Amino acid sequence: MNFDDFNIRDEIKTAIGEMGFNKLTPIQTKAIPDGLKGLDLICQAQTGSGKTLAFAIPLLDKIFVPDKSPQAIVLCPTRELCMQVAGEITKAGSKIKKLKVLAVYGGQPIGKQTRVLKKGVHVVVGTPGRVIDHIERGNLELIGVESVVLDEADEMLDMGFRDDIEFILAATPRQRQTLLFSATILDEVREIGEVYQKNPKFIKISSNKRTAPKIAQYYCECNIKDKFDSLCRLIEIQDSKLILIFCNTKKSVNFISKHLKKEEYSVDAIHGDMTQKARDKVMNKFRNGNINILVATDVAARGLDISGVDVVINYDVAQNSDDYTHRIGRTARAGRSGEAYNLVVKDEIPRFNKIKKDNKITRRDAPTLGEIENFKNNRILNDALEIIKNENIDEYEKIIKRNDLDSSKIAGAFLKMLREK
Repeated sequence: MNFDDFNIRDEIKTAIGEMGFNKLTPIQTKAIPDGLKGLDLICQAQTGSGKTLAFAIPLLDKIFVPDKSPQAIVLCPTRELCMQVAGEITKAGSKIKKLKVLAVYGGQPIGKQTRVLKKGVHVVVGTPGRVIDHIERGNLELIGVESVVLDEADEMLDMGFRDDIEFILAATPRQRQTLLFSATILDEVREIGEVYQKNPKFIKISSNKRTAPKIAQYYCECNIKDKFDSLCRLIEIQDSKLILIFCNTKKSVNFISKHLKKEEYSVDAIHGDMTQKARDKVMNKFRNGNINILVATDVAARGLDISGVDVVINYDVAQNSDDYTHRIGRTARAGRSGEAYNLVVKDEIPRFNKIKKDNKITRRDAPTLGEIENFKNNRILNDALEIIKNENIDEYEKIIKRNDLDSSKIAGAFLKMLREK
């Protein structure tokens, strides 16, 4: 199947084509037909599975544009995921004239969001707290809502949003369609479904391996006293790529970022105790390439979609396989490939062995100093070979020949200059 096989608006088909999508992912194949029928769904699918389009297409297909009141609401656990989901829905609906999609979240002036809501919005994507804020201020009326989506439902419940979710669901019409998407189906997720859905159909997307084959996964066993040094050595062979480092606690995040800065790496950090404004500032630096290393906790990085993350390093082993999947899913986005490394100390081995059962993770020792030196030398030589292959260097060759210089020695001298500058 492809998207043209669905009986949906031509505008949606055109927009999805321009987004570069043609083949359906498993969650899209199973969820979209039932979503278009108006069925309530509980879908278990991992991050990066294409689930946003799986609910966006049924949601967009029944929007009646002349009615400027909210007809669909999507709840997300974090500001970052809100922005990502709203962006995806906007792209998928970009050919529907006068369609309005708005993301509402904390950390942004509420007045700006209020003004847009007053003008009329068809789809609201929001964090539970800010959605309730707008409801209580009279800015957001949900009486006309036909579709409700709970995205990353397990994460919202883990973060303590159950009361908020139930408050919002109670403010929507009983005859609405409710689509629930979750990486894991916790008891709390099932309870929400039992109370607020009508005979929901359960869809589970599973595979023998939890993670994408385009992510090469490795682990390095190390002593606790050598762990930071091993981290630095891994970074040294990454050739200035965008690197995301995960820690289990805010204390570890602060420790790692502080000491990497001392080693003169281009690094910053995000965690849950930072203000939204401070987190936005750091994220913009990472997205814009002003820093190439970001150290984060799971909650702070949940829902991040940063194009171009090449490497994920788990400085602390993830708490479970689902957290591991979320972490390494930050790389290999949009068809790219990526790498994931795990630094494992003795106390973490039992937990890591459980994760390893679900994932193909290859053992690899941290690079030695000699290997790092070879890597850096080869990187310069490869760059030189690219110049020889693709650029005109005749004038520079003449200078070497005119001065009767030994080419191998002059090349060695230039390599020394580049390495020691």
